[in-house]
Amino acid sequence: MDQPAVSPPVVALVAEDEFLLRMEAADTLTDAGYTVMEVTTADAALRFLEDKDGIDLLFTDVNMPGNLNGFDLAREVAARWPKITIIVCSGAMKPEPGDLPAKVRFIDKPYSPRLVQQVLRELRAA
Repeated sequence: MDQPAVSPPVVALVAEDEFLLRMEAADTLTDAGYTVMEVTTADAALRFLEDKDGIDLLFTDVNMPGNLNGFDLAREVAARWPKITIIVCSGAMKPEPGDLPAKVRFIDKPYSPRLVQQVLRELRAA
């Protein structure tokens, strides 16, 4: 008897330096069906992606300590791993033209879990 195909987990990487915001993002993505990995800087996110395969979504803040900000990270990830879906969020700044690749979505903080789930549905449908 054939076993049904088991789909691999859908994995998200959250890059957020503020603990409570990182936890909220992780909970929202978990509720949306993702297995969530967490890092506290864009630099750590880039190192994580260089070491691990299988990340489907990057959810990143803009302002974080380190050499890279979320805009830098989004551009680097879009160039090196074009299949990764990217959502960038910030309450402090909005992207200027050229800050983000065309396929990257930006969300203003504070955001609701409902908004994040709506954006995820839109990205899956695209």
